[in-house]
Amino acid sequence: MDIPLRTRATAQPRPAPLRYSRSWSTGVTSIGDARDAVAALLSRARPAPARRAVQDAQLVVSELVTNAAKHAPGPCALRLELLPRAAALRITVTDTSVDPPRRRPPDPGRVGGHGLHLVTMISRDLEVTWLSHGKRVTVTVPLTDGESGPAVSRP
Repeated sequence: MDIPLRTRATAQPRPAPLRYSRSWSTGVTSIGDARDAVAALLSRARPAPARRAVQDAQLVVSELVTNAAKHAPGPCALRLELLPRAAALRITVTDTSVDPPRRRPPDPGRVGGHGLHLVTMISRDLEVTWLSHGKRVTVTVPLTDGESGPAVSRP
């Protein structure tokens, strides 16, 4: 006697997206804490990003948080979101400054003022959204070979 086998496909539960957020008052932020948050979040990513990609993301978050802390007169916030398949990290910094981010002309002899150049070289999709009390700056840092940009591991 043949016994029919029944199979039922069950959907695998989708893991919750990996996210991090933090707010701070003027002068309270630690750039090191922001860099540590990137490393901690990406350490949970699967597939794990290459070391270079993690360092690139830490550099971008350092530059954006430093600019917010330096130029904004009030509270700021950081949000990190790992995109599906750990392909990229979306970094969002919100601050109270009404001034847009500006790239200064390149000057190898100048100390400082190079951060936004680095951010745009490493990231993609730099977006500024104007808010009622400031702005939100969002960038995406590629973490895998499948994404364009220099954030992939190099031989």
